[in-house]
Amino acid sequence: MARKPARSADRPFSPPPSPQREVRRAQIDVSFDNQSLLGALFGQFDANLVQVENRLGVFISARGDQLHLEGPEDAVARARDVLTTMYDRLAQGQDLDAGAIEALIAMSNEPTLEGIISGKVDAPPIMIRTRRKTIVPRSAMQVDYMRSLVRDDIIFALGPAGTGKTYVAVAQAVAQLITGSVQRLILSRPAVEAGEKLGFLPGDMKEKVDPYLRPLYDALYDCMPPEQVERRLASGEIEIAPIAFMRGRTLADAFVILDEAQNTTREQMKMFLTRFGQNSRMVVCGDPRQVDIPGGDRMSGLADAVDKLEGVDGFGTIRFTAADVVRHPIVGRIVEAYEGVDP
Repeated sequence: MARKPARSADRPFSPPPSPQREVRRAQIDVSFDNQSLLGALFGQFDANLVQVENRLGVFISARGDQLHLEGPEDAVARARDVLTTMYDRLAQGQDLDAGAIEALIAMSNEPTLEGIISGKVDAPPIMIRTRRKTIVPRSAMQVDYMRSLVRDDIIFALGPAGTGKTYVAVAQAVAQLITGSVQRLILSRPAVEAGEKLGFLPGDMKEKVDPYLRPLYDALYDCMPPEQVERRLASGEIEIAPIAFMRGRTLADAFVILDEAQNTTREQMKMFLTRFGQNSRMVVCGDPRQVDIPGGDRMSGLADAVDKLEGVDGFGTIRFTAADVVRHPIVGRIVEAYEGVDP
């Protein structure tokens, strides 16, 4: 597909003034070897370049196989790192969308993340490979999360919606199922309505609980071809069930994920955690601020478990915040507004 010609370098640019101190300006050129990747790097109508410009307050113009960057010194350095990592991802055959670019921009402000994503330093890149896609961290906290998923036996993933708690856990579970590290993938959540009463639901037991488990299905189908998901569901390699179905079981050789764990009672959480078996891993995901437990007992089993078990050997706790939201940027602003946090 023919790419729209790059924008002219003569376009005027006025960076926002700083009322506090004089900002040092810089100009650099960044070149790329494979010109066939430039169309995807720039985006349709240069949308990717405009996104970097708007977020970092720099000016970017294309000159053949080079990009000319101009603006505040720190912002130019960040823009260079973001653009080169975008190019590296394309060269590795990875997807590049607005969300991935937004994540790279956010992480460019974390000096400790240098090379973690691209693998340019001694440490290998952090990623999860599934049949359908390769998942890389989209926030600084997701880096810690991915490390915890391969290190700890039981992981508590706490934080608001949109931070990738469940999605990344499902991706890791699928990767381990594919490689044979575990024999089963068990996904569960409490069948609790989010503030409204849905009344009677028709159908058999599976049809009654499926609406509550739809987010888990969505993550599965995003990581595996649909026919493989259906085959593994039919064979029992993948099991999706409400937490009530866990009682009395021992979950060995399994990757077990409990979603929406803030809506478990203390008794349910204790029952669930004690299902842990040999060669297993458990991930407990939830947002402690979004408790929908019916009745008068509002004590969340998730909060109780974290309070009792955080710091115990074999347990890992990852706390996401609004800054780690990897959906549309407005989602992060919504979370900040509802949590009373200044943007």
